[in-house]
Amino acid sequence: MAKQLKDKKKKKKKTSISPQGIAHIKATFNNTHIAISDKFGNILTWSTAGNSGFKGSRKSTAFAATQAAEKAGLSAVQMGVQTVEVRVKGPGSGRESAIRALSVAGLQITSILDVTPLPHNGCRPPKRRRV
Repeated sequence: MAKQLKDKKKKKKKTSISPQGIAHIKATFNNTHIAISDKFGNILTWSTAGNSGFKGSRKSTAFAATQAAEKAGLSAVQMGVQTVEVRVKGPGSGRESAIRALSVAGLQITSILDVTPLPHNGCRPPKRRRV
């Protein structure tokens, strides 16, 4: 008996409904993640420093964050996003450079928010490293 081939569905290309979006930038000490979503939180496009071709300690640089943000910003502009609200999380070195790269890519930045989670004296931190 011959096997039946399953019909493979083509992935739909996402399009933005509104010209407004939210850019989520997560800058850690090791990498930088940029995700651009619509105003409801549905991700339209994303990019990371590692995804942009950087490996190892080069991922944590500001230049790698710039490249990743530019890549995500250009694909968001192609989807029809014009203005973006930026939400930055984390202590990494790619915070400011990623914001600058989004504006260079053609997105108009309306506001910048820092949403780094800070404990209000919650869990006890791990013991200090002794090197």
